[in-house]
Amino acid sequence: MITLITGGAGFIGSNLADGLLSLGKKVICLDNFDDFYDPAIKRRNILSSLSNSSYYLEEVDICRSKQLEAVFKKYPIDIVIHLAARAGVRPSLFNPGLYYNINLIGTLNLLEAMRKNNVRKMIFASSSSVYGNNKKIPYSESDPVDNPISPYAASKKASELLCHTYYHLYGFDIIGLRFFTVYGPRQRPEMAITQFVRKIIKAEPIQLFGDGSSQRDYTYIDDITQGIQASIRNLKGFEIINLGESKTIRLINLIKEIEKLLGKKAIIKWMPNQPGDVDITYSDISKARRLLGYEPCFPLQKGLELFINWYIKNNS
Repeated sequence: MITLITGGAGFIGSNLADGLLSLGKKVICLDNFDDFYDPAIKRRNILSSLSNSSYYLEEVDICRSKQLEAVFKKYPIDIVIHLAARAGVRPSLFNPGLYYNINLIGTLNLLEAMRKNNVRKMIFASSSSVYGNNKKIPYSESDPVDNPISPYAASKKASELLCHTYYHLYGFDIIGLRFFTVYGPRQRPEMAITQFVRKIIKAEPIQLFGDGSSQRDYTYIDDITQGIQASIRNLKGFEIINLGESKTIRLINLIKEIEKLLGKKAIIKWMPNQPGDVDITYSDISKARRLLGYEPCFPLQKGLELFINWYIKNNS
């Protein structure tokens, strides 16, 4: 089986590719190495994979439909794992057009390339941000998600709707996975846990937005990649499924956990709440358990310890 991973050089994509290659699968990494963060980081992510004869790199932008279609003509692709996106809630407030072009039009281009080349299987990366500030917790896939509070969240919900359209019209098998704050080795440098670890080590101030009471459901990368692999095995029809840890921690308590593991105190610079940020993310993973056999194995303290050890080893 040949698996195409869009955004395959990124945080989740490169970890997933490693897992699939270890199972003897053929993987096509499709990435445009954009400058949202240093492209050299993404090239380091895939360095070991490039020596594997079952790994193929295509430097292609999903917003360029002709480039995409050429990849589908070149390889007999069996399934697409669509992870490519412009990420980040706060930056989306300042350039919403860019987010819609990449996240929605890019997804449309991909679905069209699949349709034209008779590829009918996709795992799509959505986001817990689609739940907005829903009052009911934990968040369930059956909850209404009609009130996103950032352009990023809206672009992800719109992409879910587009995927459902292709399931309905063309018989695609699609699972949309709503990821809940993924962390671990290779996490993007601007994300909270990486920032906190880096700045505590360097004795630099951490900007803490709000009063520290916001809560997140942090999910370790290995749990996410196992959830994606289970989705591949159980791909049929159309489903939206949460992948999270199904536990929450307050932001200030997260920093305290990192302080303990590093043996250093954080320097905190308190900042006002940011528009677009949600108060809490908290996943109901009963559907993932039922349909995928998903069971997260990395509680936060264990995941943080693994990540910090990796970070220190790779950023000395």
